[in-house]
Amino acid sequence: MTAPAGSQSPSQRSPSEQEVRSLVERVLDGVIAADPSPAPEPKIAAPPESVPDVSDRIAIGADHGGFPLKERIGFRLKEAGYDVLDCGTDSHEAVDYPDFAHAVAREVATGGCRYGIVVDGAGIGSAIVANKVPGVRAALCYDLSTARNSREHNHANVLTLGAGLIGEALAWQIVEEWLSVEWGGDRHARRVAKIDDIERQYSKAEMSQGHR
Repeated sequence: MTAPAGSQSPSQRSPSEQEVRSLVERVLDGVIAADPSPAPEPKIAAPPESVPDVSDRIAIGADHGGFPLKERIGFRLKEAGYDVLDCGTDSHEAVDYPDFAHAVAREVATGGCRYGIVVDGAGIGSAIVANKVPGVRAALCYDLSTARNSREHNHANVLTLGAGLIGEALAWQIVEEWLSVEWGGDRHARRVAKIDDIERQYSKAEMSQGHR
């Protein structure tokens, strides 16, 4: 039987909206049934590694003579909120002060720590050693005036103390004063620049001799 003129056969008729939706639902049901695995969770990017903040980090070190005082200073620095890097020594056993003064000075010179504190019997030897490291300005301080002067005038970044010359109470007062005093700059900057220039002159001389 032929269809009336102008009409469409069932094969030619466009599907209704309801039929399209029904077909889509059947297709989706079939896909989900064929793959029951859950959808992968979105990946959360790991936070970037934080850059170490050295603004409050202090390297400390001592020989056997300065060990007890170094321990007390380190403890009180941590109580005050400073990040302390202990370069040793860790006992009363005899050691050589240049090794520990050098370790502390190197941390300051390379930017690992903002300041350094070294304790030995008199503080003199450690100051000499630390000042051999380029970029370090070490000062032996034995009272509040020298602590203040070394920071304000000399821009000292390493403090050395003599455990055989001062007691624990004065040593801590010196440390507090030394850390609290700001670099003065102005006319002192010109003089510290000359210190740095002398250091560079001899560094260049050593380099040129090494190439001969």
